[in-house]
Amino acid sequence: MNDTDPIAMTRHRIFTTSVASVYPHYLAKAEKKGRSKAEVDAILCWLTGYSHATLDEQLVRKVSFEAFFAQAPRMNPARSGITGTVCGIRVEDVEEPTMREIRYLDKLIDELARGRPMAKILRQTDADN
Repeated sequence: MNDTDPIAMTRHRIFTTSVASVYPHYLAKAEKKGRSKAEVDAILCWLTGYSHATLDEQLVRKVSFEAFFAQAPRMNPARSGITGTVCGIRVEDVEEPTMREIRYLDKLIDELARGRPMAKILRQTDADN
């Protein structure tokens, strides 16, 4: 086994962690800064294409992050415009696709908690309005 071979390496445990187990932490981070559950849900729906109802179903089913993103109805193409760092790692440089999606989500929640307006978090332009 080669330690530098990404296929041979053990997958990160976040892939098998349920979104539902991390979701309360996203809420707490947002609410501590005066933001709402509705805004957290809007971010998740914008990123993945889930409706509010199907997002709730995924949380109830306790799907893993890997399944959550693999089963997403339509990953938002504008997510490629998400840049910056999360935990010292540039999100746009993350090569593993599922990990990149998780980092995109983390970055959006960070922006929410920092008070950024929802229109900017959701990468809306004047043409979108």
